[in-house]
This record gives sequence, structure tokens and C-alpha cells, in this order.
Amino acid sequence: MFKARKYKELEKKLGYRFKNEALLTRALTHASLRGSKKVREDNERLEFVGDRVLGLAIVELLWETYPVATEGELARHLNRLVRGETCAKVGRALALGDFLMLSDSEAGSGGRLKATILADAVEAVLGAIFLEAGFNKARDVVRRLWENEEVSFGHAAADPKSALQEWAQGQGLQLPAYVEVERTGPDHAPRFTSEVRIKGKAPARGEGASKRAAEQAAATALLEREGVMEKREIG
Repeated sequence: MFKARKYKELEKKLGYRFKNEALLTRALTHASLRGSKKVREDNERLEFVGDRVLGLAIVELLWETYPVATEGELARHLNRLVRGETCAKVGRALALGDFLMLSDSEAGSGGRLKATILADAVEAVLGAIFLEAGFNKARDVVRRLWENEEVSFGHAAADPKSALQEWAQGQGLQLPAYVEVERTGPDHAPRFTSEVRIKGKAPARGEGASKRAAEQAAATALLEREGVMEKREIG
């Protein structure tokens, strides 16, 4: 009864309810329990499946989000969104460590918080959903869980100028143009102010010790204003 209640909480976060609870149990069973009389199968094979499901679901999402991105740009975003660090972050958001079945030694060494274990379990759960309900359902879960990751790992992890260009392309807007509007200070320690302009959007300004730094600051300001990049606290 306790397990069923815990699974219900997890399924609510996933947005998917398993018909076969044993399949979810397997997805949450770490290899440290291999050989245990109480465990028939661990989650490694499901992890293998889920890794491929996740990759395809993210590729489809990126194809839609960045209609004119180059192969290299798509590959860079893909690598960020499917890497272990990202999967572990999703696992922590799901509180997946609370549901994992680990050996006593693994649990005692902090296994429920280990990034690799969380990442593998996330992929295993996706693999289980795929095997039970098919790709479309698994894709829906990926999109729900990665909704915030698409922003923070897709745009903010790139340098601001590149992120702004990709965002503008994704919105069907003209490419950003940068204009130096002011230079102050002595030659050995100048300060630049740059303005970024995109047709149909209000311009944004930024300052820096070089033209590039000022342009990056302007791009950051526009991304933050548009809600594409989370505003950073200063102080």
C-alpha cells in the first residue's frame, strides 16, 4: 500500500500512470541489487531503451524549436539536453531518489543523490513508458519534464549573442544587429555601450570593457527582457 502511494506521487509528476506497476518497479531498481533473491531484473536494459527514446524526443523538439539552425547548432543543444547532468537534474525535480531501490551499501553511501544513478533511472523510466505505451506517450513525458531545461540548457548555456541569434531565428525574426552607441574612459581602460536591435522588438543596451563584452551584455538584457533567459541577481 505504501509503495502504491509513493508511485502515485511519482506518476503524477510524470504525467503518466503505469498499467503495469512491475515495469515501473524494474525501472527504479538499481543494479546494486542484482543477484538479490527479491530482485529478478534491474533497470539497465530499460536505461538502454530510454536513452534512445530521450534522444529521439529531444531531436524532434529541437527540429521544431530551431527551424533554421545548423546541424552543429542542433548537435550542441542535443548534447546539453541529453547529457547525464541534465537527466540528473530532471531526476532531482522528480524526487526520484526517494523511489529508488538500492542495496544497503549503495543507499548508505548516498546513492539516492548520485547524479549517475538518478540520470540512469530517469532514462529507465522513459524506457518503461515507451515499452508500455509507445513513443508518442514517452515523447509527451519528455517534453513535460524537459520544458524548463529547453530554456536553461538550450539558450542560457550558449553565449548570449549565439543564444539571441538562435532565438530570433526560431521566432522568424530578422537577425540581431549591434551598434556601438558610446565609448567612455581612458584608452587604457575604456568602457563601451552597445545596443542590439531586432526589427519588431525594442532595442536593449549593455556595457562592458570591450565591444564584445558590451554586445554580450546587450544580448543578455534582451533575452532577459523577453523571458528567454532567467534574470540574474546582482549583488
